[in-house]
Order: sequence, then C-alpha cells, then structure tokens
Amino acid sequence: MHDPMHRRRLLGLVGAATAALATRPARAVVSMQTQAAQDAFTGPGANPYWNSVGPYVSYPQKLPLQRLTDRPIQLETPRQYFREAFTPNAAFFVRYHLPVTPNEIDLAAWRLSLSGAFAHPVEFSFEQLIRTFKPVTLAAVNQCSGNSRSRFQPRVPGGQWGNGAMGNALWTGVRLRDLLERAGLQRSATWIQFEGLDRGVGADDKPSGRFMKSLPAGDASLDRAVIAFLMNGEPLPMLNGFPVRLVVPGKFATYWTKHLSFIRALTHEDDNFWMKPAYRIPDTPGGDTTPQAMASGKIRSVPIGTVDMPVRSFIVDPDGSVPLVRGLPTQIRGVAFSGQGAVAKVEVSTDGGRSWKRAHLGQDHGPYSFRTYSHAWTPPAAGRFTLAVRATDRAGHVQTDHGVWNPGGYLWNRIERQDVTVLSA
Repeated sequence: MHDPMHRRRLLGLVGAATAALATRPARAVVSMQTQAAQDAFTGPGANPYWNSVGPYVSYPQKLPLQRLTDRPIQLETPRQYFREAFTPNAAFFVRYHLPVTPNEIDLAAWRLSLSGAFAHPVEFSFEQLIRTFKPVTLAAVNQCSGNSRSRFQPRVPGGQWGNGAMGNALWTGVRLRDLLERAGLQRSATWIQFEGLDRGVGADDKPSGRFMKSLPAGDASLDRAVIAFLMNGEPLPMLNGFPVRLVVPGKFATYWTKHLSFIRALTHEDDNFWMKPAYRIPDTPGGDTTPQAMASGKIRSVPIGTVDMPVRSFIVDPDGSVPLVRGLPTQIRGVAFSGQGAVAKVEVSTDGGRSWKRAHLGQDHGPYSFRTYSHAWTPPAAGRFTLAVRATDRAGHVQTDHGVWNPGGYLWNRIERQDVTVLSA
C-alpha cells in the first residue's frame, strides 16, 4: 500500500464528485459571432475559421462549447482556452462514437475487468486501483484523429472539426503495465483490447453498439499508458470518461478509452468495426494519398494506432478580430506539441512564411504536453499581414506547408496562418 492518507483523500474527492453528477438537459447558447460564421460558411471549400461553426451549447460540468453533433456528443473547445499549457476540464473537448453515454456511475458497483490471455484474470474496484498501485502523474495532449478535418480539400465525411478537437491535461492514475503484470499477461497475447461503457447503434449500424479499440501487446505506447482517475487534479468530468479513462501519450484520442471498464488480452488481431474498417490510414508516408490513388484500390490501409501524432503548432493570439496598431508592440502566442518527441523549436513568420524567426518557448511540462510559445512583434506599417507558425520536435520532424489528404480526414498538421489588419497610429 502507498500513502494511505493520500488515497483516502482521493477516494473522498472522487466520491464527492460522484454524488454531484446528475443528468440535466443541455442548454444552447449561440453567440452572434458564431451565428455569423454559420451563415457565412457553407462549403465546399475548406473551413476558413479557427474553430468549427456549430452553436455554443452547455452540458453538465462543461462551459459552453461548440457542438458538432448531439448523438453521439461531439463538442469542440473554443480558441481562447488554448492560451495556457493546460486546458480547463470544463472546456475540454468531447468526442463519443455511440449515442448512449453514462450519466452516472455507481463507484461501489463499478469494476475494471481484465480477461482473456492472462494467467490470473482479475477485477479491480475503484478503491483497489487507488490502494493497490502506485499513482503517477504526467502531462499529455488528447487530440481527436480528425482534428482540423474541415481543412481537407477535397472535403471528406465525418465530424467537421476546426482546430479545437484537442486538449492538454495533467493525468493522474496507475500505469497500465502494472495492471497487465498483476494479471499475468501471457506470451500468447498479441493485442490488448479496451472497452468503455458507451453503447448504442453506431457507424457500423449494429444494435450491439460497442466501442472497442486495440493496440499490439508489444507496442511501446503501452509502457507509457496510464489509467487515469484525475484530470488536472480533479475527478474526470463524466463526458471525459469518469471514473477512469485510458491515457496513451503520443497516440490519437480514439485509443483513449473513456469509462474504461474492460481490458482483454487477445490471441488474434482485433477486427471489430472500430479497428477495421474504421480509423484506418493509407500505408504511405505521412498517411498521405489522393482521391485518384484511393479509387484505384491499390492503397493498403493500416490502423491509425500504427503512427504517433505529428508535430503541430497553433496561433491563438492575435486572432484577427481586433486591428493591431503600427508601431505598437504585440505578442504572437500559442501552443505546440508532438506525439513523436518533445517540441524543440517554434518559429514565427510575419510575412506569410517567406522568412522565420525563433519564438520563445514556455515551460517544458514533458514530451507529450502542449508547449506554449510567444514572439514579440511590432507591426512596421499599416496594412494586411499574414502570420504563420511552425514547430520542430526533438526527433527532427518539422511542420510543412503541405496539406495531407486521406479519406478519413486524419493527420492534418499543415502550417497555420492568421491574417491580421494593422492600422496607422
């Protein structure tokens, strides 16, 4: 047992949060700015806005977020919440695949079950998880595979996310490997499958409606994976996976199973719908292809879990909504991250990408966290300027100006730009 007083505090904290969870109807709040964006953007071109164009809607435990769909629930985080390294829990994006999601969970009855190719299949109560295993805390970005899908040209189906289908948090929980070892993972296990509690008819049109994801038993990401019960020091919001969710640093959110309740050691490849045909990418460099190549039928696909998230950076301020003033200093700032290694450098351009200057990096919270950056700029003249940002990670990956294309709308990481107007003093 480790730190019994600490564990009692955790149990009390999560128990209080459970008592407070209740079902309330969603409340829609649509701002004039968002409504104007809805009226202006109809496609078929790429979405010109930083976020998607859905209405702002309030859900339990959540600030008003931009709603893409309500069954299943898809909520996008507005731009202003990315000014800091960590995304507030109440502003954290939400992505479900099935329409029936838990509104309350009885912690006394809830169990995390490990079954399949284990020497000692086992179930853990929530209290056992906290009391039995040493807790760890790490920072990691949770990003939807389809973040920025509305940028794709030609357009592809799926949730038309802007840039806000992502968030960064401090996750506290227990190491997945500790549980696998306690249950005695056998050598015959080739895939580890994860399942939560959401249910209902999904994209596969099957009434069984179960969302299951798997990673190879030998995948290095499992060594850094955590079963988290705290998010930024608080119990997870229900819509972000209470009471525990799988956290897989470096991998896309589709593997970060919410309401994690079942872990299965499989002795065969998982071919359920959410592994095949869903969430597949072309087996090409960067998952990039063309509609013509896909139509040929010659492009092989692989699960998106075979790759880590590409390096990305975003301009949060200025956002172009307010003119700047010639000769008056301003700060260009935002966040950057990579699933392939810590951010090593962020560069900013004030001339649309023709020249670049190195930005100042904020605090390093770990290799899988957002890294904030800032760059002081004094507009030299009145007129229209195009700002741009690109990041480089420690593995040497650099954002490019090429817009990737694949039929799933995944892996977008093109250099971001922001037009700003500068007025005379």
